Amino acid sequence: MPLTVHQFACLSDNYGFLARDEATGLAACIDTPDAGAILRELDKLGWKLSLILNTHWHPDHAGGNAEVKAATGATIVGPKEVTRISALDREVEGGDVVELGETRFKVIETGGHTLGHIAYYDAADEIAFVGDTLFALGCGRLFEGDAAQMWTSLQRLAALPDDTTVYCAHEYTASNARFALSVDDDPTLRRRAEAVFAARERGEPTVPTTIGLEKATNPFLRAPKLAARVGAAGKPDYEAFGAVRAAKDVFKG
Repeated sequence: MPLTVHQFACLSDNYGFLARDEATGLAACIDTPDAGAILRELDKLGWKLSLILNTHWHPDHAGGNAEVKAATGATIVGPKEVTRISALDREVEGGDVVELGETRFKVIETGGHTLGHIAYYDAADEIAFVGDTLFALGCGRLFEGDAAQMWTSLQRLAALPDDTTVYCAHEYTASNARFALSVDDDPTLRRRAEAVFAARERGEPTVPTTIGLEKATNPFLRAPKLAARVGAAGKPDYEAFGAVRAAKDVFKG
């Protein structure tokens, strides 16, 4: 039976995600950006929370762990780095498997935004929860890792099937689109950007996305094709990516 995902906006630009294994009725929250919002959504849905799945240690991802666990008794799962701000019941790393009822999440190492960042991939349903590694038309800032590490992480995600539904943790897509148009004139990107701007004008979310759509239009995944435009012609792919990331860091559009 499939995994049902419930998405809701919280904080200033975060998304919260609750995932329910329909075979058993057990549910997980992916990160805890806003404990109060998570508990309200659980109550509204009538779901029983079994797991908290952290992607990384930042407070808008793991800061609500203690409150949610106290209210639900859920098991906290995440990379070791989460212990900087929260206790863990189970520490996981790339290659591990986390089970939610009959749903199996493969843990994928996706360091770069933080050194120990991970993603959770449900192959049976082709669903990935990627935290702050990959965004719709964007990627996370390199707060702890370097360009080579982040490029490797993005390639791990890009290797997933094109139809994989990608749940990223922030609504950054309109600003990402404006930057993308500054470094890439691909017609497919322009059409997508126009659709993004229209959706945001209507107050509609632009998350989730898909791996295939990101491979076709995301400038960070397309970095090798954009190398000449960002002053990285002839450089290794990870350096081209680093140049695109550096350009985004100072973009004012």
